[in-house]
Amino acid sequence: MLDTSLKEQVRDIFSTLDNEYEFNISVRENHPDRKQLLELLSDVVSVSGRLSLKENPGEALTFDILRNGEKTGISFRAVPTGHEFSSLLLAVLNADGKGRNLPDEFVTKRLKSLKGNIRLTTYMSLTCTNCPDVVQALNAMAVISPRITHEAVDGAIYSAEAEALHLQGVPAVFADGELLHVGRGDLGELLAKLEARYGTETSGSEEHPVQEYDLIVAGGGPAGSSAAVYSARKGLKVAVIAGRVGGQVNETGAIENLISVPQTTGGKLADDLKRHMREYSVDIFEHRSIEKVTVENGRKIISTRNGETFSAPALIIATGAGWRRLNVPGEADFIGKGIAFCPHCDGPFYKGKHVAVVGGGNSGIEAAIDLAGICTHVTVLEFLDELKADSVLQEKARSLPNVEIFLHAQTTEVINNGKKVTGIRVKDRKTQEEREISLDGVFVQIGLAPNSATFKDVVKTSPVGEIEIDTRGRTNIPGIYAAGDVTTVPYKQIIISMGEGAKAALTAFDDRIRGII
Repeated sequence: MLDTSLKEQVRDIFSTLDNEYEFNISVRENHPDRKQLLELLSDVVSVSGRLSLKENPGEALTFDILRNGEKTGISFRAVPTGHEFSSLLLAVLNADGKGRNLPDEFVTKRLKSLKGNIRLTTYMSLTCTNCPDVVQALNAMAVISPRITHEAVDGAIYSAEAEALHLQGVPAVFADGELLHVGRGDLGELLAKLEARYGTETSGSEEHPVQEYDLIVAGGGPAGSSAAVYSARKGLKVAVIAGRVGGQVNETGAIENLISVPQTTGGKLADDLKRHMREYSVDIFEHRSIEKVTVENGRKIISTRNGETFSAPALIIATGAGWRRLNVPGEADFIGKGIAFCPHCDGPFYKGKHVAVVGGGNSGIEAAIDLAGICTHVTVLEFLDELKADSVLQEKARSLPNVEIFLHAQTTEVINNGKKVTGIRVKDRKTQEEREISLDGVFVQIGLAPNSATFKDVVKTSPVGEIEIDTRGRTNIPGIYAAGDVTTVPYKQIIISMGEGAKAALTAFDDRIRGII
């Protein structure tokens, strides 16, 4: 199953294993996916003497990963190929105490303080680009905390099970049988949800010493990483506080417009950003959520949700942007049950069904074209009086017989039957007439919203929430700068964010040596 080149790569990845690992398989003899699973795991096992495979009779198709004969807490009810092949490899590395996704000591302590025994199950798709991030984060949790187990389930193999749960989106994470999370997510976000549901054994009143820096960067995407590198090269002591290094980049597939790099991927670029920052000894505090920002005697005080405090005379805000939501009745409660944001991940759930795409920009029309290939009917709803997508995309969409487009259409409500989405209510902005459209799913593609909520009471923002900056990246508060998609700078592009991050860093350093901050 694995070609020679891929086997060599896996051999190199597992060359430093310190422990013995076994794939303990349970599967019935005539299971349609048995042969593929055995071939995959046999190929993986063949690259290292520290790997072995054991097959047991059973009804389901599943396998556990054992370390030195003991369960690691990680299991798969899947044949982890496609996007999940990396999850299989990282699961072994994590169990061995290795891997780029393992959290730092502070986050590890939070994981180990979770109360109770927690059984996590993730329903995923092998074609889903967001699923590996969630699967890998939960696998890492399982190897860190003996109280946590995690099972990754392929919704295609266990389709009846997925249908019984009314799943219409992946990844879908269940904690002890209760839905915990749907859609893209990272370790920090998932851990926060587990802490809220199960509680922690710590009192929450522990004192953490204030960590002092010359400059703090809020956000670890292209703008934040660039700002950190430029600042560190000036000899400053720099901290980056981020939910996840790479930010929105992690959700991007192919990248072909980063000048001098003809082709890369979002995941690789995120790894490269982290690697570059570490070359300059930047302190990276990942999986953090900034709760509060205050200014005291010129110093910027950053408080995280879990009690850490950071202080510096200069702060660069580079928190980027996230997917914008409709904010209408019925949307929030049915994410993953008819409301979706990723046509590549969740599109297969709507094969042969009627869906709507809200948004007529490039992302919306591209989504409509993709979905038209598997859905019986696609309705595009655009709020404005004209589509904003490139003309070539518009022409393609209009040529498809099962795509209809409505302009000046305002979505007012997502209709449901208590279990899943059944329709959408739309108002014609010209005639003010409202009507209901019966359908099975809604894909929201209305652009990005700046992640500025934490800072809006500290710095000046525009009516749409973007942080207002001058031509050098300064905000209205001395010593606070901003860069990238969270700001008023036009054209939200990776290369522009990188340049804006560098500019903000250079401005902050210039202000420092001039005694402005």
